[in-house]
Amino acid sequence: MSLSRRDFFKIGGATAAGVATGARGLDLAPVEAAATSLKIKEAQVFRSVCPYCAVGCGQLIYARDGKIIDIEGDPDTPHTLGRLCPKGAATIQLSNNPLRPIKPLYRAPGSDHWEEKPLEWMYEQVARRYYEAREKHFIEKERGKDGAEITVNRLEAIASLGSACADNEECYLLSKLNRTFGIVYHEHQARV
Repeated sequence: MSLSRRDFFKIGGATAAGVATGARGLDLAPVEAAATSLKIKEAQVFRSVCPYCAVGCGQLIYARDGKIIDIEGDPDTPHTLGRLCPKGAATIQLSNNPLRPIKPLYRAPGSDHWEEKPLEWMYEQVARRYYEAREKHFIEKERGKDGAEITVNRLEAIASLGSACADNEECYLLSKLNRTFGIVYHEHQARV
């Protein structure tokens, strides 16, 4: 069958007009609602808060058989009305990512591979290294411009970079810990 350009446009226009006219009689809203609910049918819903930043966007977490199957914004959250930012929309990857490490990994200086270590060992290493760095590099007093000795109580050998995944309470505790140690270089990822 030979189809000219003019015939193609005639048939295409007639088809589009028929679809547009015929679709007016169909109400697709119930079909769309049913399709959306199929994914979360028979799932338990839990209300939660997005863990990424301090805004506190509400989330609905759907779980079936002990596994998270969907996370979406909570429409009852007044400041977002159920919308989530890209990080919040990707929250499901926190629990359902097969590449996510679930055990502490340590790479020794000069090594080319990671090895699993117990969490208690990691805590002990972090605490020991913090202590050693503070004992070695803590500045208690310093001479001012006028030559007088001033108490400064600071530690410049350790820097702290907060995470956008931390909530307000965790950021507060991190700030208190850093100030207790005398750490001066205290920054947060959300401002970088």
